[in-house]
Amino acid sequence: MRNLKGLESLPQQYYSVDQVAELLDLHVRTVRGYVRDGRLKATRIGKQYRIAREDLEAFTGRPAASPVPSSGPGRRHAEASAIVRIDAIGPEAAIRLTNTVMAAIAHGRDGGERLRVETVYDEERAVLKVIILGGLDSTAELLKIVNALIGQPD
Repeated sequence: MRNLKGLESLPQQYYSVDQVAELLDLHVRTVRGYVRDGRLKATRIGKQYRIAREDLEAFTGRPAASPVPSSGPGRRHAEASAIVRIDAIGPEAAIRLTNTVMAAIAHGRDGGERLRVETVYDEERAVLKVIILGGLDSTAELLKIVNALIGQPD
C-alpha cells in the first residue's frame, strides 16, 4: 500500500463547482454547463465535478483566487430557509408580488449576502408560496418586504 503522508502539502488545489460559481459570480448551472460543453476542464469524482486550479486559471486567463472556506476555525456561517404561504391571492396580485420581490433582491446585490428566491403559485387554491434561501440578515430583510407587500401588521 502506498504511503499517503504529505498528500495535503501537494500544490495542486481542486475546486468544487459551487466554489467556481462563487469565485466567478456565476450560477452553478452555468459552470456545470461549461464543464459539460468541455469549455472548462473538470474531473468527475463520484457524482461531483472537481476543477483543478490550473484548469480554472486557463479558463479565466488569470490566477485563481483561493476558495473562501465555508466553515472552519474562526469562520462561522449561518443561513436561513423560509417558506411564506400567502392565501387568498389572485393571479395578478401574485405576479405583482413576485416581480416586486425579485426586483428587491436584484436591487440589493451590492456586495451583500446572496439570496435565492423561488415562487410557486397554485391558481386552483389561490395560494402563493415564496421560498427564500440565504443569509440571516438578507432573509430577514426580504421577509419584512414581503410582510409589507401583503399588508400584514408587524
